[in-house]
Amino acid sequence: MISKKDKILRAAQELFARYGYAGTTMKMVAEQAGVASGLVFHYFDSKENLFMAAGIELVDTMIIVLRDKTASTKNGCEALGVFVKAYLDFTIENEKTFPTIIRCSPFSDDNPDLDRQKIAAKFRGLIDIVEEILRRGMDDGSILDLPVTQTAFMIYANIVGAVRNRFLTPYNITGLFEEAREFVLRSVCAKKASDS
Repeated sequence: MISKKDKILRAAQELFARYGYAGTTMKMVAEQAGVASGLVFHYFDSKENLFMAAGIELVDTMIIVLRDKTASTKNGCEALGVFVKAYLDFTIENEKTFPTIIRCSPFSDDNPDLDRQKIAAKFRGLIDIVEEILRRGMDDGSILDLPVTQTAFMIYANIVGAVRNRFLTPYNITGLFEEAREFVLRSVCAKKASDS
C-alpha cells in the first residue's frame, strides 16, 4: 500500500512536471493526492521543500536504475552506451513525472531562488557515474584518453539537450534519442570498442 507521503510526492511530481513550480499550488497537490492540504504542509513544510523532494526522489530513483543497468557491462564503452540508453528510456517510462527533473535541475531556471548548491550536488551523482564509466573505459582501452570531468559534462549536456528537446519543444525528431546515444559513443569510444 502506498503511504500518504508517497501519494503526495507522486502528485507533486506530476503537477510540477505539467505546470512548473510557479503554476503548481500545495492545494493542487493535496487534491491530486486525495489528502488534506494540511497533510502536505505537515510532510513538506513549504512548496519549495516539496519541489526539492520531488526532484531529488526522481534523481535518486534514476541513479539506482542507471547503476543497476550498467553493473554487468563488459567494458567502459558498453557501459556508456547502456547508461545513455537507460537514462533516455527512464525519461520515457516516467514521462508524467520526469519533467520535474528538468524543471528542478541545475540546468534550468524554472525557479532560480531554489538552493542551487543542493540541486547541483544531487545531480552531480549522475555526472559522477559518467566519470566512473569514462575512467573504466580509459583503463580497459574502450574509451579514448580524454579529460574526464569535461567529457562527462559534455556527455551529460548532450543527453539533457536531447531530453529537453523531446519534452520542451514542438520538434518531433524521429530517432533523436538513438542518435544522441550513437553520437556520444562515436565521440568517445575507441574505434575497435564501438565496432563491436
